Amino acid sequence: MTGTILNVATVLIGGALGTALGQRLPEKMRQTVMHGLGLVTIAVGLRMALDTANILIVMGSVLLGCILGEWWQIEERLQAAGDALQARIGVGTAGTLAQGFVTASLIFCVGPMTVLGSIRDGLVGDYSLLAIKSLLDGFAALALASSLGIGVLFSAVTVLVFQGSLSLLARLAQVAMSEAMIGEMTATGGVIIMGIGLVLLDLKRIRVASFLPGIFIAPLIVAVLTALGMPVAP
Repeated sequence: MTGTILNVATVLIGGALGTALGQRLPEKMRQTVMHGLGLVTIAVGLRMALDTANILIVMGSVLLGCILGEWWQIEERLQAAGDALQARIGVGTAGTLAQGFVTASLIFCVGPMTVLGSIRDGLVGDYSLLAIKSLLDGFAALALASSLGIGVLFSAVTVLVFQGSLSLLARLAQVAMSEAMIGEMTATGGVIIMGIGLVLLDLKRIRVASFLPGIFIAPLIVAVLTALGMPVAP
């Protein structure tokens, strides 16, 4: 839960500063900060990817994951869910508490880094992904609050409940997962995280959400190999 608490704190701080300062933070500064976070995100993803004992498991998980993700249209469904919630708030209510709350909640809680970071925090207590996300959300909260008002601050409650629940569920699932399962799940998540880094650097618009099923496929592949008496390491 450490990463989630940190995330809540940065949303509150960023939202408070945005409400007080407005749009005074230079665009070039915001862009440079995002690029810096993108570089760090790629470094973290690479470190996670190197946890694999068999790169073929990671490759299989990523490929099967993206096939399922595109088949299930995860990217489109997430976008549609956001659009539907925005539509219910209504056009022409910019600056209201409700729109600030819903918009910020969607941005902070709907995304691959939210899922991967919360699961990793719950499984192994590593909140480095959520720390990066916290910085991103802090700057996003500043920008959002400057235009949508104090409602952005209340999205911290959504972050606490959603990410906290994912971390607790991962902690419960830990007892059923072997060290090899966690390692390959981490490595697969690392590849996905590098994709997020490329997006933050504006290098390539990758449909990262479509890769999410891969992090659940990785431990299943390890379980199947173990049941068949085949070693995970090549």
